[in-house]
Amino acid sequence: MRVCLGPLADLPDGDSRGVDAAGGGRAGLFVIRRGARVVAWRDDCPHIAGARMAWRRDAYLNADRSRIVCHAHGAEFDIDSGLCLRGPCAGERLAAVPAWVDARGLVWLDAPDD
Repeated sequence: MRVCLGPLADLPDGDSRGVDAAGGGRAGLFVIRRGARVVAWRDDCPHIAGARMAWRRDAYLNADRSRIVCHAHGAEFDIDSGLCLRGPCAGERLAAVPAWVDARGLVWLDAPDD
């Protein structure tokens, strides 16, 4: 399902945001702005199936915003590749979600249907 998140300008550079693409009231995906582009991931840690990543709403990054962190056990992930760099799931990856910014500056996701 293709989902428009709105203008890129609404997401501060270097910040993250949870996305409830399924409309169930809970973020199942999250996006991170990296300059003029975005990356998106399923909100599901590979270490514990179904474990949500954020420690509070839209808080998916460490203090200096250089890595994604799972609040459940502190695993750290590379923002661009989703590779777990540190923690119990080292070497595993987050599940990527296709994301892009169109010519009008709108952020889009190809969200999974599940």
